Amino acid sequence: MSVPKLLARGLAGLMFAQALMGIVLSEQYRDAEPIRAMWIGNDWVTLVLAVPLLLAGVVHADRGSTRGLLVSLGMVAYAIYNYAFYVFGAALNAFFPLYVLLLVLAIATFIHALSRLDVALVARSFTRSTPVRAIGTCLAFIGVKLAAVWMAMWAGYVFADLPTPVAPEVFKIVAALDLSLMVPALTAGGILLWRRVPWGYVIASFASIQGTVYLLVLSVNSVIAIRRGFATAPGELPIWGTLALLATIITIVLLTNVEDETATQPHVHESSVHAGPVL
Repeated sequence: MSVPKLLARGLAGLMFAQALMGIVLSEQYRDAEPIRAMWIGNDWVTLVLAVPLLLAGVVHADRGSTRGLLVSLGMVAYAIYNYAFYVFGAALNAFFPLYVLLLVLAIATFIHALSRLDVALVARSFTRSTPVRAIGTCLAFIGVKLAAVWMAMWAGYVFADLPTPVAPEVFKIVAALDLSLMVPALTAGGILLWRRVPWGYVIASFASIQGTVYLLVLSVNSVIAIRRGFATAPGELPIWGTLALLATIITIVLLTNVEDETATQPHVHESSVHAGPVL
């Protein structure tokens, strides 16, 4: 049970190429300077963190590691979100065909991986002591908090003439992607995990991994905005930094409660996972 190796490795290679070209050929970005800086921040996180994590996850998943499988799923989910952001949010530039190819490849990889996923086996790979209710509550909190932040900024702009942190058009893209993709995944994953539904272990894992990396991107971009004078300190860093730290802790706790040896021993802990809610 693993992600499709050829698709995942091809995705990682194209992600590396796109991020490197974005950094080296940054003049190709045709957005305003604050937005251009944001793309470069995204590219750095993709280059130094997302690509290595994806490749490491694929290697370990191929060896039968459930933890590696979940990491690779999380990073493919990150790629879907990230390149939807580039496709719909970046000004038309020389990299546009690459963005589209990456988005399509990421979606295909994710669908292929889920289509052959043994959800019950993944759920049984978690220890009985996994704090599912605490983690589920925290994930749902992050989802609700993320939605509240974006809606508060939207309401301030529409009803109080307050400025958005970036250009309104870009803000709309980011908020729309979060509210339609990330918030539902975090919230649903948290609720299903809290109820010990097998799919909850899968959704909570890839959503927390993807969310951690994405919130790190927002934190990095907040620092860049402050350093380049686009925002006044502390800017949005306390919001994104706090959520990123919480998501990181959740991810670490989840992954450390995975017993990879159960990939070849599906009977272990079978009684600890319920097919429905715990009453």
